[in-house]
Amino acid sequence: MRRIMITAAGAALVTGLAACGSTGSTAGSGSTTASAASCGNAAIQKNLYAKGSLTVATDKPVYPPWFASNDPANGKGYESAVAYAVATQLGFKKSQVKWAYEPFNNSYAPGPKKFDFDINEISVTAARAQAVTFSTSYYNVQQALIALKGTPIVTKHAPADLKGYVFGDQIGTTSLAFINSQIQPTHMPKVYESLNDVKQGLQTHQIAALVADTPTAQFISSSEIKNSVLVGQFPSSGEHFGLLFHKGNPLVGCVDKALSTLNRGGTLTALQKKYLQVYLSVPTIKP
Repeated sequence: MRRIMITAAGAALVTGLAACGSTGSTAGSGSTTASAASCGNAAIQKNLYAKGSLTVATDKPVYPPWFASNDPANGKGYESAVAYAVATQLGFKKSQVKWAYEPFNNSYAPGPKKFDFDINEISVTAARAQAVTFSTSYYNVQQALIALKGTPIVTKHAPADLKGYVFGDQIGTTSLAFINSQIQPTHMPKVYESLNDVKQGLQTHQIAALVADTPTAQFISSSEIKNSVLVGQFPSSGEHFGLLFHKGNPLVGCVDKALSTLNRGGTLTALQKKYLQVYLSVPTIKP
C-alpha cells in the first residue's frame, strides 16, 4: 500500500476508481505532443538516463496490488505491468527495463533524477509539478474509509455523522487533506508520522477511522488490521497517479503517447480489471 503524499495540505485532492479505465487526464503534465518518428527507440536514446535501457524507479518495499512478491521486475501487479507495457510501446524488451530504488518522499524533490521515470502511486499535484514533470494519468483513484468492525462509524457515516468523529492520518498525505477539506470534522484530526502509526491509532481506539486510497484501504482492512472493515469509498474529485520525470524531461511526450495508445487500445482497462477489479464493488459514501 502506498502513502499518497503532497507538499501542501490544500493541494489537489482525490480521484475516482469509478472512472476506472478513464485515464486520459492531463492535469499536472508538462508533456508536449510527440510525433511517431521522434518516439522511435533510436530517437529517444539521447534522452535516457542510461542508453540502451529504460530505467524505472519505485520505492522499497513494494506492495500489492501495485506490485507482487515485493519484486517490481516480475511484471506482476498493476504498476509493474503498466511500466512494462509503456516500455514495450517505446521499443524496449523486458530485459532492457532496469529497476532503481527511489524513496517515495525523494521522488518529487527538485533536481536531477537517477531514472527515466518513477512509478509509485504518486498523485499529481500543482505543487509537485513545480519541481518535476508528470505524465498523463495511468490510474484514477478515490479515497476510502477504514474503521473497526462494530464501531458506530461503520453504520453511521452520513455527512453530518462523519463530522463528529475523530479521524487520523499520516502527515503530508492527500488522505489527510481530504479529511480536512472534504469531511471537515469538528475535532482536529490526529496527525501521525507514519502509516503504521495511523494503523496503531485505529487499533488502540485513538481515532474512529482513517482514510486512504481505495486499493491501499482494501489491503489494510483485509490483510493488516484484524477486525477492521472498508466502510466505503468517497466520490471522485479528480486525483490521479502519474509517472514522474525530472523537470522538463523530453521523454515525457513519448510516454504520454504510449499511455494514450494503451488507453485507447484497452490495455490499461484490462490491467485494472486484472489487478484492481475488487475495488469496483466498494460502495460509495458521501463526505
